[in-house]
Amino acid sequence: MIVWLNGPFGGGKSTLAATLRSELPGAILVDPEEVGFLLRQVFPGKYADFQDNPAWRPLVAELVVRCHRENGGGPVIVPMTLLRQDYAAEIYRAVRAAGVPLRHLLLHADPDTVRARIDAGAEFPGDEERSEGVRVFRRGRLPRYTEAYRGWLAAAADDVIDTAGRTPRQVADRALELLGALPDRTPQPREESA
Repeated sequence: MIVWLNGPFGGGKSTLAATLRSELPGAILVDPEEVGFLLRQVFPGKYADFQDNPAWRPLVAELVVRCHRENGGGPVIVPMTLLRQDYAAEIYRAVRAAGVPLRHLLLHADPDTVRARIDAGAEFPGDEERSEGVRVFRRGRLPRYTEAYRGWLAAAADDVIDTAGRTPRQVADRALELLGALPDRTPQPREESA
């Protein structure tokens, strides 16, 4: 199964992806941004957003399908914000047409919560200038996320996880529960010695 983690930039997708990779048996992580970075090298300056490059979407779909097969059908975790409905539909259709199940989990929080998380972030510890560049990018994309959420994204997701007021562990547990993979964390009674 492909587990596509969508949500705002700075919304916790990478954190959740790392947790799912370590807690879902056989899971691997595929980052579509790497495809975008490659395409930026091939076509420098041609597209402000690599998602707008018509090659990116079919390459990403093919990559996750092939990784799923190479992984023996095990879970493939894909943390990637998709805010254009047509782009999401193109990728998801291609994956499903290849016979690979896809679960679209949307991590959501209200704009004030996301803004506070962005402002508290330090993507590059020790390099405030680069970290601020990331924060500026993420803040700039927040209105597009909010518009997409209200317009189509919430309705199109298989599941929406409200992350406001939840710890990363609680978000991960909710995702695992939705995926049918929540481990039993009930404390076991201690055996008493005779």
